[in-house]
Amino acid sequence: MDREKIVVDGVEYVRAAPNGDRAVVVVDRGWIFAGDVTQENGRIYLDRAVWVFRWESIGFAAVVANPNQKGVDIRPVSTRVDIPEGAEVFRLPVHPEWGIK
Repeated sequence: MDREKIVVDGVEYVRAAPNGDRAVVVVDRGWIFAGDVTQENGRIYLDRAVWVFRWESIGFAAVVANPNQKGVDIRPVSTRVDIPEGAEVFRLPVHPEWGIK
């Protein structure tokens, strides 16, 4: 079975390619998001975004290494995240499915 496409009732569906490279983005005031990053006109956009809400008993590096471990609370974001470029503190590249359950 080809995992990149499926056929339902004779219609072929192909998994959409993500927009941009996936990264964890730390924003001023302590907000942490992850998503497929694109930049345009002084804005950072995150598609397929998640919000790194909180974690317990581990450090930030451990969260980035394994976001699916116990004590890590990552929440989906229902809309595209739009961040002003000046609000970004730093970003860490991660694999294309990071934080998506």
